[in-house]
Amino acid sequence: MDGSTLPAVAEELLREIKKAFQETSQDTFSSRLKFIFGPSAVPALDLVDQRSVTRLKSPSGRTLYQVLGSSGKLYTCYSSCHFCTCPAFGFSVLQKSESLLCKHILAVYLSQAMGACQELAVSEEQLTNILLAEEEDEG
Repeated sequence: MDGSTLPAVAEELLREIKKAFQETSQDTFSSRLKFIFGPSAVPALDLVDQRSVTRLKSPSGRTLYQVLGSSGKLYTCYSSCHFCTCPAFGFSVLQKSESLLCKHILAVYLSQAMGACQELAVSEEQLTNILLAEEEDEG
């Protein structure tokens, strides 16, 4: 997948999800998601239903998402570059190329399209600390 086309692909995906969600029954919507995204679809919908996705935004406009996973661990997701800090993303998406995305990234996209994303304003310092904490966890 070419990284330069990802934002356009993500935007199209969000438009289609929003349209499908508004125009179809919940069962049809779930079936379509399962067909496209496979085993990530149902767990991602569960995360959205549980309001587990939070969009953090700083005064400068920088944003990132945090998703409270089903295990209780908080994962940081970057929709702008299609990345999640969870082990499944690293293994299934990056190493094996078995999936397009993990359930956390899909939950971010779904929550945006469905208007179910929680919003949290943070300072530049708070956002920087979150990013530095992620770097320390990976190192």
